[in-house]
Amino acid sequence: MATNRSPEIRKDAVHNRWVIFSPARARRPSDFKSKTDASSSANTHTECPFCAGHEHECAPEIFRFPPESSLDWKVRVIQNLYPALSRDLEPLNAERGGGGQVTLRGSGFHDVVIESPAHPVHLADLSPAQIADVLLAYKKRIDQLRSFDSIKYVQVFKNHGATAGASMSHSHSQILALPVIPPTASARIQSMKEHFEQTGECAICQVKQEDLSIHESNHFRSIVPFAATFPFEIWIIPHHHSSHFHDIDPDMASDLGGMLKLMLGKMSLQLKNPPYNMVIHSAPLRAESTELAFSHWFTQIVPQLTVVGGFELGNGCYINPVLPEDAAKVLREVSVQD
Repeated sequence: MATNRSPEIRKDAVHNRWVIFSPARARRPSDFKSKTDASSSANTHTECPFCAGHEHECAPEIFRFPPESSLDWKVRVIQNLYPALSRDLEPLNAERGGGGQVTLRGSGFHDVVIESPAHPVHLADLSPAQIADVLLAYKKRIDQLRSFDSIKYVQVFKNHGATAGASMSHSHSQILALPVIPPTASARIQSMKEHFEQTGECAICQVKQEDLSIHESNHFRSIVPFAATFPFEIWIIPHHHSSHFHDIDPDMASDLGGMLKLMLGKMSLQLKNPPYNMVIHSAPLRAESTELAFSHWFTQIVPQLTVVGGFELGNGCYINPVLPEDAAKVLREVSVQD
């Protein structure tokens, strides 16, 4: 393992940033555990507005799976009661001021995907088919949002546990539709473009190292990335080059559902059920045809095991105490019961 290894600095070709790996700062990789059990707060509540029978306490519903269900629904997509952006504002051109200041109206969409009608049930507790329903709800909502010309980027994300940013303990995820392409997405696209121009290859398609691999399925491969920003960070990557998550079909959704369940199960067992963030990185909705050759969507899962400090905030260079090869080996060896 990494105990006696020297520090390394690795370049992340996807996000165009440097990561410092300093194994001497850590315990053995297999000893890493979360200090916070993300399920503890959920177990203290039995019912909430997201639970079946409390639909009237929520913001307006957009749709549900199955469409004709009543109290036996599986997934509901609703408006966020406290949205970051307003769906009622008409988008206007940017206003420019002195010193490079630019202001846009906060128009957009902010939705919530309730992943289960039952309060104690987390995403990892669902079957692969049930997780596929959640993924297909993401796809359906993105397809709806694509019809709005003002929407440039859609971000799907999940915060699990209070310290990961979840304001409700009932299992849910969120969808934010933005009138701009956010800086992290822009930087990722630019970095992957530069890699493509230098090598003629998609940076994500090139990820082939066996010692970074955790598991493979029919359509997906899970890895710890070569320059993982965070300890035990996981990426789930489609085998075949694809730029947009919303191109997923039911067969791929079912396969990804199984992979997500497996990765969340491994992470929970090995790291003591940590709070985590899950993010789907996809290309902008109206990406140029030339961008599709190097844009490759993937799912990122980040367990909350470390704290971002002044060094990281000051220069965007992160310190990871666990080498990716070690994290991948540990996760490969975790056995999850079906």
